Amino acid sequence: MESTATYQPLSPHPQKDGPLVTKYLTLLKSAEVTWAARSCDLRVLGRGGQGVVLLARRNGADGFSLPVALKVFSPESYTSGDAYDEDMGRVAAVAKKAATVQHENLVYVYDFESLDGVRVMSMEWVDGHDLRELLTPETLERTRTRLDPEHWEYVTDVVITAGPVQPRFKPGVAIQVVRDCLAALAALHRDGVVHGDLKPANVMLKRTGSAKVVDIGSAVDLKRAGGRRVWSPLYAAPEVLDGEPVTAKSDLASLGYVLVEMLSGRPAFDGVASFDDLREMKRTLERRLPDLLPADVVQDEQLVGLCRRLVAADPAKRFKDALAADLERRGAAAFHRRLVKGDLASEYGNDIRVWLERLGPGTASPSPPAGSRPNG
Repeated sequence: MESTATYQPLSPHPQKDGPLVTKYLTLLKSAEVTWAARSCDLRVLGRGGQGVVLLARRNGADGFSLPVALKVFSPESYTSGDAYDEDMGRVAAVAKKAATVQHENLVYVYDFESLDGVRVMSMEWVDGHDLRELLTPETLERTRTRLDPEHWEYVTDVVITAGPVQPRFKPGVAIQVVRDCLAALAALHRDGVVHGDLKPANVMLKRTGSAKVVDIGSAVDLKRAGGRRVWSPLYAAPEVLDGEPVTAKSDLASLGYVLVEMLSGRPAFDGVASFDDLREMKRTLERRLPDLLPADVVQDEQLVGLCRRLVAADPAKRFKDALAADLERRGAAAFHRRLVKGDLASEYGNDIRVWLERLGPGTASPSPPAGSRPNG
C-alpha cells in the first residue's frame, strides 16, 4: 500500500466525460496563459484524490505579484455535476470556517471560486519544504554537501540524522514540529473543524523555522454531517479505517503516526499490503513502539509515553484534545521543559531556519519573474 495513497469512496458510475469534466481538463491544460482570474505561471505541485494543487503567480496592479497555491477540485469521480456541486458546497462551508481561524501554524485560505463550474480554492503558498520531501535520503545528502564539516556535525547531532530507511529528526526538533501542528489543530478544533488528512505531505517546515499544517481540502465540519471523506489510509486513525466518523482525536492519531515516522526514520506502516493488515498494525502499534523507535528514544520513557498517548488504538486513551496533548503534564511542552531544565535544549526554530537556509529552495518554490534572476 503506497504511502501517498488516498482513499475516497467513489461513485458507482463516475462521470469520465461530460461538460464539467471537459472544463476541468481544459483548465489544467492552460498553464502557460493567464488563468483563474489573474493567475499565471502555473506549475503542478501535487495530485491526489480530490484533484490537482498548482503553484501560481497572482498579479495585481503596478507590477504587484503574489505566489499562491490553487487547489482545483476534480469532478471526474462524481456521478453528475449536481453531485459535484452538492459536495463542493460542503467543502466551501468548511473552507469558510477555516479561513476565519487565521493561525500562524495553519495555512491561510484566500478564496473559493467557481471557474465555469469547476471549483478552485486559493491558499497561501508556504515558503519551505514539506516533511515528505525532507525525510528522504536525497535531502540528507544534499544537506551534507552544502554544509561545512562543523555545521554538518551540529545538524546531525541536533536536527536530522540518518535512519534505517530514511532520515529521522532528533527528538527536540520532532517535538517542536509536533507542537506547532498541535497549535494549528487546536485552533481548527475550537471552531469545530477537523483536518482529516494529516500526513507528512501536509506539514510544511517554513524557511522561518516554524511548521505549518496545509491543505484543508479534506477538512470536516463536525456540525455538518455528510459528504465524501477523503484521507490517506497510512495516516488515518484506526476508527476512520473502520468507517466511523472522523473526530478531533482522529487528527491526534494521524499526528502521532507522523511523530513516530520523524523519530524512527521509517514510516510506521511501510510495506503494508492490505487494509486488514493495516488495521491490525495500527491496533498493535502502541506495544510495537520499542521495536520501531531507535534506542535513544526508547530509553526516554516520557517521549515514548507521548507517542503512545497519540497513537493509542482506542480514542479514549488518547489525549482529550490537541491543547492537552501539548500542555498536559505528560504532553509535548513538558518534554521540551525537561530538556531546558537539563540544559539539553536548543533554539530549535533557529536551528531549523539555518538548516533550511543552507538547504536551499524547496521543490515548490516559485520561479522568479521575467527579467529577474535568483540570488547567488
